[in-house]
Amino acid sequence: MKITVIGLGLIGGSLAKDLRASHFGNEFIGVDANEKHAAEALELGLIDRIEPLEEGIKNSDLVIIAIPVDKELDVLPAVLDGIDRNTTVADMGSTKKMITALVENHPKRKQFVPAHPMSGTENSGPSAAIEGLFKHKIAIICDQENSGPQHLALIEKMFQSLEMDIAYMTSDEQDHSTAFVSHLPHAAAFALANAVQSKEDRKIIFDLASGGFRSTVRLAKSSSSMWKPIFEQNNKYVVDSMDVYIKHLKEFRDCMKNKEYEKLDELILSANKIRTILDGENPHFFKNEEKIVKLYTKQQ
Repeated sequence: MKITVIGLGLIGGSLAKDLRASHFGNEFIGVDANEKHAAEALELGLIDRIEPLEEGIKNSDLVIIAIPVDKELDVLPAVLDGIDRNTTVADMGSTKKMITALVENHPKRKQFVPAHPMSGTENSGPSAAIEGLFKHKIAIICDQENSGPQHLALIEKMFQSLEMDIAYMTSDEQDHSTAFVSHLPHAAAFALANAVQSKEDRKIIFDLASGGFRSTVRLAKSSSSMWKPIFEQNNKYVVDSMDVYIKHLKEFRDCMKNKEYEKLDELILSANKIRTILDGENPHFFKNEEKIVKLYTKQQ
């Protein structure tokens, strides 16, 4: 299978690496506007050759778009315009509603499968590509009824070859959900990093920084070129999630300010419940999980 990867950074590079390892594809074409990244991806063996967009998508069985979501607004329509009638196109962007609306009436819309693998790191560029990035993670496929069955099946097979679980939801549901579990954590990390850097004695603070601080602000190292467009496209849901977060942060602050330490203890104990939810020990979480599998995941 000939696979064209547009965008050879963390996601595109890791996909190429793992899809080659799983023998899902045997020919990998790279397309990247950054010549340095293109040359690096070629040197690292992520792809077999570099081609310009128009040439790179010709006669390709699968085109994967893994670029910042603002750039995708221009690239996706151009890809759909230029592909063969049997080519499948999938994007890996973190926002979906604006992107799917853009090509809603495109004559080749059936060949497009909007997708979002829920995995990543704070690093970027071809050198950030790592093996096993997607293993045992969740991949979201959006608006599956708007994709042709053969194209949907190919992307499902691709994610299965990466050992990912698949969730099915609308573009709107995807944007709402990822606002809380992905976009809000990044916004909070950016804000925390700026808060600490604004302190006059920040050098002493950074000298004292250990595991807790580093793990909390790790996401603040993420690329602005990737995250600014995400915040722009998912503005409403990210703002909504930030409002909820700020409400709880204020509640925590007020407990300390008013010395309501019993209530503070209750808030911490309530927050501790996240451990059982994430570890799958909470029976209510199991019920929700069963519902998600039933509604969103096709049974094998």
